[in-house]
Amino acid sequence: MQSNLYVSNLGYGVDRETLKSHFSSCGDVLSSEVITDRNTGQSRGFGFVEMGTAAQAKSAIESLNDQSLGGRVISVSLANARK
Repeated sequence: MQSNLYVSNLGYGVDRETLKSHFSSCGDVLSSEVITDRNTGQSRGFGFVEMGTAAQAKSAIESLNDQSLGGRVISVSLANARK
């Protein structure tokens, strides 16, 4: 199992530090990224989190999926590998 997570339905005020802080309750966060519009710089409402281990990623999915972050209920799942 991989340790990269896809996080969707992020509030527009959520930044990478907020994302990292929220997921750190489930283990080591190696990286966090909120995807932004290249023209406006505004969040596109989704991002990625890389956890330290697959077990921590599984814990994050179980604990944080369908929980509130930034005023919205987020969805957390394994990220698809880039092609």
